[in-house]
Amino acid sequence: MLHFPDGFLWGAATAAHQIEGNNVNNDWWPREHAPGTSIVEPSGDACDSYHRFREDMTLLRDAGLDTYRFSLEWSRIEPEEGMVSRAAVDHYRRMVDTALELGITPMVTLMHFTVPRWFAQDGMWRSPKAADRFARFTELALPVLGNEVTWVCTINEPNIAAMLAGADDPANLVAYGLPAPDLQVADTLLECHRRSREVLSGVGGVRSGWTVATQAFQAEPGCEEVAHRYGYQRDDWYLEAARGDDWVGVQAYTRTIIGPDGPRQVPEGVETTLTGWEYYPRALELGVRSAWEKAGGTPVFVTENGMATDDDARRIDYTRDALAGLHAAVQDGVRVEGYLHWSLLDNYEWASGYRPTFGLVAVDRETFVRTPKPSLAWLGSVARAGGLDPQA
Repeated sequence: MLHFPDGFLWGAATAAHQIEGNNVNNDWWPREHAPGTSIVEPSGDACDSYHRFREDMTLLRDAGLDTYRFSLEWSRIEPEEGMVSRAAVDHYRRMVDTALELGITPMVTLMHFTVPRWFAQDGMWRSPKAADRFARFTELALPVLGNEVTWVCTINEPNIAAMLAGADDPANLVAYGLPAPDLQVADTLLECHRRSREVLSGVGGVRSGWTVATQAFQAEPGCEEVAHRYGYQRDDWYLEAARGDDWVGVQAYTRTIIGPDGPRQVPEGVETTLTGWEYYPRALELGVRSAWEKAGGTPVFVTENGMATDDDARRIDYTRDALAGLHAAVQDGVRVEGYLHWSLLDNYEWASGYRPTFGLVAVDRETFVRTPKPSLAWLGSVARAGGLDPQA
């Protein structure tokens, strides 16, 4: 058995827009419905988790997992600037209360890609008011956190957010040929993160950080400098910026090979997932080690890891090998707080729609009936045992 430390947290992650349904006031909804959009399909009702969150958490708890990461939909809480929906705040507080009632540790993400339309229409992260607005939103979220939520993520994948800001097509979320990030936006996101942490520091017991989509950039021989130039502004800078935070999140799925002209496409004949990414479980270990090194020993939390597949046995294979690599990093002294699988549910995967299935639980698109997959029970058994049998 590969045993993980006492107190290690095991769970799954979701994001509001990808599971709630009908988030009509955020910036992604009009993108989904714009004429000629490259987005495959609109999110619509998603998984209807806005109403079914207790059922989702219960499935997680009954499987043996103890931690649930979910995000707040800013556009529900503040649908117009300065107008606060007490009903939305109460809703998310009920989610926290439900998690605690079920014995689940909640991790709350304040911003998982989507923002209110009014924020997007007024410059979004390029607005000089962005940091003030995000700090205010953090204050609005404090009643959701109360005194019981320990783990708070300020911003999900700011490196991807900065790259999307620099992209002609916001649907470009693939690992290969990612657009150059907007560095002004990157600086603003870091200011937003730090302002948010200042607000959260006034709440006893909160541990806050942000999450980074680590890409496991690997240089071909002689291409090390190319890889550094390409990877630093897309990955490493954000890990370095997490120095001094309470923790840094790693979200790892695949690797990116860098040749003399930049990122390579996945070679023909290599196993790929439903998103077209290379099947590469070791990406998690590499991401965690990189975060530990570049963030100067800031504790690491695996806030997303998984694969898009309709072969659930292969999902188990991927996760087993990813966890074995994670264990090796822990054995070498990397402080890892927990592991959260992406995702709890087969959800809406942004530009790719509902085709890429990452979930431990299948969701019927017509009835919303949840069907746990064998991978949920398997991961729950790992959590209950506190460790991994690499052969099982």
